[in-house]
Amino acid sequence: MKQILVTGGAGYIGSHTAVELINAGYEVVIVDNLSNSSIDSLDGIEKITGIRPAFEQFDLVDKDKLENFFTKYPNIAAIIHFAASKAVGESVEIPLMYYKNNLVSLINLLECQLKFGISNIVFSSSCTVYGQPDQLPVTENTPRKDAESPYGNTKRVNEDILKDTIAANPAIKGIALRYFNPVGAHPSALIGELPLGVPANLVPFITQTAAGLRSELKVFGNDYDTIDGSAVRDYINVVDLAKAHVVAVERLLENKNKSGYEIFNLGTGNGVSVLEAVQAFEKASGVKLNYKIVGRRAGDIEKIWADTTFANEELGWKAETGLEETMLSAWLWEKRVRGME
Repeated sequence: MKQILVTGGAGYIGSHTAVELINAGYEVVIVDNLSNSSIDSLDGIEKITGIRPAFEQFDLVDKDKLENFFTKYPNIAAIIHFAASKAVGESVEIPLMYYKNNLVSLINLLECQLKFGISNIVFSSSCTVYGQPDQLPVTENTPRKDAESPYGNTKRVNEDILKDTIAANPAIKGIALRYFNPVGAHPSALIGELPLGVPANLVPFITQTAAGLRSELKVFGNDYDTIDGSAVRDYINVVDLAKAHVVAVERLLENKNKSGYEIFNLGTGNGVSVLEAVQAFEKASGVKLNYKIVGRRAGDIEKIWADTTFANEELGWKAETGLEETMLSAWLWEKRVRGME
């Protein structure tokens, strides 16, 4: 049974990926500093899979602790690197924290990969590297643009760090997965997205408003050049996204990669407006949302969605879950967390 390190594995996407890895027969080891996640997600992983992954709590910026970790776990076959600070607005306010946390953690990991002979890494990237594209949908060959935030820039710089390190060290192979907008929760409602404080993402804000935690949902802008004036995104179900990580890891472990460094867009290929997302939630949940149109939010792009052809054909992976089903899963998770079942 191959051992996979999942950094940030107690977080939203990390916990769902841990479940899919365990279901696929891998042994999962999680490292997380719990700065934006909860140890409770390990209980959810265990309830879903019957297996509790090994867990170590420390910060990847601490090189000594990371080296001690790899000494303790000498059989790691691959790394999936999620751990990062991820709030766009916060990154604008405290950029140095974002650059230190997000860049140094990857640098430390790559140095340890070389030192301890670990060949394979899957990196959690983002469609933020494309900025506002000149053409839609976005392919892997769409030029990257200057990021709209320090957070987005850390993803872009980390891609370059990974690419350059692999070019200089053929012993390492890597895949960067550029996510579009992950949403929803595991159908069991045992794990899901639980942001600390006020949510920065649309769907948790929708579900918290429906649950009465927030008085209203603010829709930022209705004057964009889109179907209904609200911003358009590509919302991908988190379980579909998690399964793509399993496929990516297997691709590296089985030496099926076509080059040392590969990039894949992970989305549905469908652009959905914020107001359409609100309507999908209302239809799926039967709850009428209290929302208000307000001015545009700084840093937001107008519209983006993926061309998923390359990931579909090359990885043999496809997002399969519809938006209403995804919204219902998010609502069932929210209700369970708030004791509303």
